[in-house]
Amino acid sequence: MNKPSVKKNIVTRKVKNISTDLSHLDFLLQRIFAARGISSADELNRSLTKLPSPWLLSGMEVMVSHLITAIKTQQKIVIVADFDADGATSCAVAIRGLNLLGARKLNFVVPNRFKYGYGLTPEIVALVKEQNHDVEVIVTVDNGISSIDGVAAAKNLGIKVLVTDHHLPAKELPLADAIVNPNLDDDKFPSKNIAGVGVIFYVLMALRARLRELDYFNSFPEPNLAQLLDFVALGTVADVVQLDEVNRILVHQGLLRIRSGQAHVGIKTLMLISKRNPKNLIPSDLGFSLAPRLNAAGRMDDMSLGIQGFLTDNEQFAYSMTQQLDQLNQQRKEVEAEMKQQATLLLEQMRPSEKHKLMSGICLYDEDWHQGVIGILASRIKEREHRPVIAFAPAGDGEIKGSARSIEGVHIRDVLADIATTHPKLLHKFGGHAMAAGLSLKTHDYPVFALAFDNTVAKHLKGMDLQQRIYSDGQLSANYLTLEFTQILQEIATWGQGFPEPIFHGIFDVIQCRIVGGHHLKLVLRQPAADIFIDAIAFFVDHTESWLGIRQIKAAYKLDINEYRGQRTLQLKVDYLEKIQ
Repeated sequence: MNKPSVKKNIVTRKVKNISTDLSHLDFLLQRIFAARGISSADELNRSLTKLPSPWLLSGMEVMVSHLITAIKTQQKIVIVADFDADGATSCAVAIRGLNLLGARKLNFVVPNRFKYGYGLTPEIVALVKEQNHDVEVIVTVDNGISSIDGVAAAKNLGIKVLVTDHHLPAKELPLADAIVNPNLDDDKFPSKNIAGVGVIFYVLMALRARLRELDYFNSFPEPNLAQLLDFVALGTVADVVQLDEVNRILVHQGLLRIRSGQAHVGIKTLMLISKRNPKNLIPSDLGFSLAPRLNAAGRMDDMSLGIQGFLTDNEQFAYSMTQQLDQLNQQRKEVEAEMKQQATLLLEQMRPSEKHKLMSGICLYDEDWHQGVIGILASRIKEREHRPVIAFAPAGDGEIKGSARSIEGVHIRDVLADIATTHPKLLHKFGGHAMAAGLSLKTHDYPVFALAFDNTVAKHLKGMDLQQRIYSDGQLSANYLTLEFTQILQEIATWGQGFPEPIFHGIFDVIQCRIVGGHHLKLVLRQPAADIFIDAIAFFVDHTESWLGIRQIKAAYKLDINEYRGQRTLQLKVDYLEKIQ
């Protein structure tokens, strides 16, 4: 949670119109869905039949045609993946899916973050060729849309390049043999938010449909591609993309497979080491328990560890890979804690004492910072200061790499594009989304860039109110503070980025408060004048000792279920708390 000393306004979400089509639901649920733009019961239908056609994606016909040729002639296909959770799950879906559809000569390469950087670069093409002398086709997953030089290098070697990506394209596209990306200009696909893993899953669905038309499955059974949805769910949630209707369906269907015990062994071992019960897994478990362990491989070492764990059906081998991921995640936490302390000192030095506030856009750099952790650091500082942040680390050869995180209303890639236009020689390269981006520049250009970033963000922030707010779905009466209602909330919808899990607020008497794990508060609360006692947990609270002895708090919270020794009880997961007395 954010630092308690940063006071926030709790604002109750406004609801203009509640559709009569939702009248069969409890009135509180009607209000919750209306506040999220749901106007019909059909929008809550998470059946696979509700997914839009893959043929709405531009470039799909050409993509499928090339893949059919590659499968029928058994060409060597190499998947080039990104080094985050979306990239790892995309790679697993691509290799497992193509294998299910008859491809037999498959391999993958995932760039090492520290040696090669992101995407299909000429260096990665050379590595692909070195490791796979007979490579005929490269398929990129979760990258490639900005790989102009890399695609050209592959084409010069006679290698076909098929790009599947979801990142925003630049004005110039690579001259690939096929590109499928929902964010291409004039693309008709209704969701612009599907993750890289969703894009490759859609390619496989279209490929299977065309092979079916060609009577390809006469010799062996047509595969059920839904078996890949556990990977799709994890990658989608981990990449923090907007959970629009398409993504809610994909994540929900993946969770159903996991809960029914049909997950792949790599997912099962991640749940085991994360101490998560697959029968009750929810999206936040994917985002906050499984994804960090998987991402730790790309941040601290090599994402090949995670991908190998996803490609094996051997439980012992998968568990061995997962143990290594867990160890890397512990290392990541230690490095992150140290970097956060250093960043806090830098922020205090940057904060003008007479104004007690920072600039519009924050840049932070330390020559000892770990390149794999700067994204998390930027996210932590962004949450605390509520403004766009870029954290930088050394990248060698006189360069630094930055990881940017933004706030609602400031499109961070557009900010970088504006800087690239006004300072054409400043940025070496950049790319990303509205809320997150990556970039690199010369170390000696950092002061100039930091100033340009602050000025450009200030222009994008013009007219915006930077007061931190928590949007609440209201106060709950005691009859809603039950395990039964919490279970209904968890099951009725797929909550996540852009479709936020309901948050409520209220004033509570503090019956008991103790520190757990050094940085968390475990509380027993009671609504004033009520007879029921409610367990609550607040994670990562600064100055935890200062909360001991507090008698009353104002809290913003989510309804949660705590599982302990087979027992499930209601627990409030506190996102924000404020001392009253």
